[in-house]
Amino acid sequence: MNVINRSEQVESDTETDTDLAAVSEVEAGIRDFVRNDIAYLRRPAVGADTVPLDANAEATVNNVNSLIQRVAGTSLAEIEKLISELESLRDLLHAEGQRVQREISGYAQLSQAAMKSTRMIADNVTQWKRAADGLRNG
Repeated sequence: MNVINRSEQVESDTETDTDLAAVSEVEAGIRDFVRNDIAYLRRPAVGADTVPLDANAEATVNNVNSLIQRVAGTSLAEIEKLISELESLRDLLHAEGQRVQREISGYAQLSQAAMKSTRMIADNVTQWKRAADGLRNG
C-alpha cells in the first residue's frame, strides 16, 4: 500500500514547477533570440547613420547571454574541476613512475653486486679446488 505524505507531494510539485519554470524561461529566451536574429536578417540593409539594434532587442540579447552564461557556468566549472583533477593525477603518476624507476635501478645495482660476489666466490672455490687437487696429486 503506497501512502504519500501530502507535504512530500507538495515539495515534489514545487520542485517540478521550479524546474519547469526555469526550462520555460530558457526556452523563451532562446525563442526571442532566434526571432530577433531572423527579424534582423529580414530587415533591409541599415545605413551607417542609424542604430542597428533597438533597446528591446539589445535587452533580449543580454538576457539570452546571461541565460547561456548561467546554464554553461556550471558545466564550465565542472570541466575545470575535472581538468585540475586530471592534472593532479598526471603529476601523481609522473612522481610514482620516477619512484618505480629509482627502485628498479636500485634492484639492478643490487643484482649486479650479487652477481659479482657470486663470481668471486665461485672463482675462489675453483682456486681452492685446484689447490686441493694439487696437494692430493703431489
